[in-house]
Amino acid sequence: MKRNSKDTDRSTRQISRRALLLGASQLAFMGGLALRMRYLQVDQADQYRLLAEENRVNIRLIPPARGLIYDRKGRIIGDNAQNYRITMVREDAGDFETTLAAVRKLVPISDDENERILRELRNLPSFVPVTIADRLSWEDVAEIAVNAPALPGVTPEVGLSRHYPFEEDFAHIVGYVGPVSDYDLSKIENPDPLLQIPKFQIGKVGVEAKLEADLRGAAGSRRIEVNAVGRVMRELDRIPGTSGADIQLTIDASLQNFVQQRMANESAAAVVMNPRNGDLLAMGSTPSFDPNKFVRGISVADYAELTENKYRPLANKSVQGTYPPGSTFKMITALAALDAGVVSTGETVYCPGHTTVAGRRFHCWKRAGHGWVDLNGSLKHSCDVYYYEMAQRVGIERISAMARKFGLGEKFDIPMSAVASGLAPTKEWKQVRRGQDWLIGDSLNASIGQGFVLASPLQLAVMAARLASGTAVVPRLVRSVDGVEQPVPEAPPLDIDENHLRAVRRAMYAVSNDRRGTAYRSHIAEDRFRMAGKTGTSQVRSVIVNNKEVPWEQRDHGLFVAFAPFDTPDVACSVVIEHGGGGSSAAAPVARDIVLQALYDGLPPLSAYPASQRGTIEARQKDLNLRNFDQAGKVQDRA
Repeated sequence: MKRNSKDTDRSTRQISRRALLLGASQLAFMGGLALRMRYLQVDQADQYRLLAEENRVNIRLIPPARGLIYDRKGRIIGDNAQNYRITMVREDAGDFETTLAAVRKLVPISDDENERILRELRNLPSFVPVTIADRLSWEDVAEIAVNAPALPGVTPEVGLSRHYPFEEDFAHIVGYVGPVSDYDLSKIENPDPLLQIPKFQIGKVGVEAKLEADLRGAAGSRRIEVNAVGRVMRELDRIPGTSGADIQLTIDASLQNFVQQRMANESAAAVVMNPRNGDLLAMGSTPSFDPNKFVRGISVADYAELTENKYRPLANKSVQGTYPPGSTFKMITALAALDAGVVSTGETVYCPGHTTVAGRRFHCWKRAGHGWVDLNGSLKHSCDVYYYEMAQRVGIERISAMARKFGLGEKFDIPMSAVASGLAPTKEWKQVRRGQDWLIGDSLNASIGQGFVLASPLQLAVMAARLASGTAVVPRLVRSVDGVEQPVPEAPPLDIDENHLRAVRRAMYAVSNDRRGTAYRSHIAEDRFRMAGKTGTSQVRSVIVNNKEVPWEQRDHGLFVAFAPFDTPDVACSVVIEHGGGGSSAAAPVARDIVLQALYDGLPPLSAYPASQRGTIEARQKDLNLRNFDQAGKVQDRA
């Protein structure tokens, strides 16, 4: 049917309108697309260029060299040793199983390690290096280098690893490093990016842990170009890191070695301190352990041997161990009584061998009694009854206040792990902690360093140093940081009558130098180095027993505190021999040897000892397994 002109015109107008709308839509779309392209290519060009660059270029951290640790004479006690290792890249190795078998013929690789290496080579990307041997000797690395043409994909490398040349001598002071764990990261609010590096090591205990921020240093970086699958193509640039700060301690390495060797067969602790400035010269704890085993990754067998040892080699007894101070505490009770004015230095107290308070008998260690004793005699003979009487006169509050004045019950701020605060008990303490009232018997026990009183060897050394100097000297372990000398804390006077201090010092002198003194057998024969000291025996059981008739764990602790020379003290010392029996027999001889070693700065001559003991001393000195040092101060083979 033929369409008329009107229908044709109407249809034409409709097509033209649709074409116009379609064209406008296409024009708008193209315009929007052009504007978007301009926005992305012009306005956002820098941003997308940066994103592309970040996909192409990776920034990787470079671990810094850890700061070194020195003793007071500049001998290295915490070092960074070269660590030789071998890596393999699977894509370069070809038949990597055959290559690995060839490597095993040159360097020792256990079957378990071999399985671990094969597993990593199969699972990791083919271009990622896998460590196949670590901590190799130079000879092993040289063997690999010589055979390099026959070992495709195998590369010898060198890095730094922590090393402790003094081994067990400084294990409890310096501590050790180990890989960062999830627990370590959980304790840090804003972790350093360095800590995310696989197998990066940080301090775990001791100075290594407490001064981690100083020792760690700052990371360097390198920019590397990678392809689409992450393979490294080339290194663009490198910014070296900043090494950690070097730390110098106040400890004398040779004296520390002597202390460890002198107590080698005991479960014991000793602290040596300069009473003028607080420098800690030695802090021994035996038995000890080799911290290098922890750096390398200690075996299950070695760790079990340490944890199952009844002498507790992992514990730092010098600062962590707390013990009833026994009779070494009697100077505190005496000074509290003198300061309160309830006794004079010449006043005597009768000791029949016991005293009875509230229906309970408190015995003196000498059951027959000491008769009439004054202050000097009470310390020289270590009479308990004299101090039972002082406790009743002065009371526990004054005794505890005097103890704190001499550093007992105080947690000292030194960079070591688990520093104990000890205990100088009061009535309030017992009510809060035990829910019980203080009894007069508690005061009598406390007066002779038993009952609730606890002190660490560090605190006992501080007490001896303050008795010697008459000042509130505090212990100092860090001498300098990166060559900057650390300030010596001011030691104000103790605000104690100097006449009282002199009386106590003279009594301590009598302990070591009077023929009837409890430590006379351990006196120093050299007049210019005469020692003042005090023995102590701390009961482990409430019932007095013969130490020879009970197991080791039930025997009394032996203690001794001292300072020397008497007139101008240079050294203060404390020694605790766990379950060693009496302080005069177990601890005093050790303390005497340590004091002489410190004063002579080496093995003392036999003339410093009583003539009757020189043969025994000479034999003992020959048996000591002491270290030698070269002219640069490096550790050599033992003597």
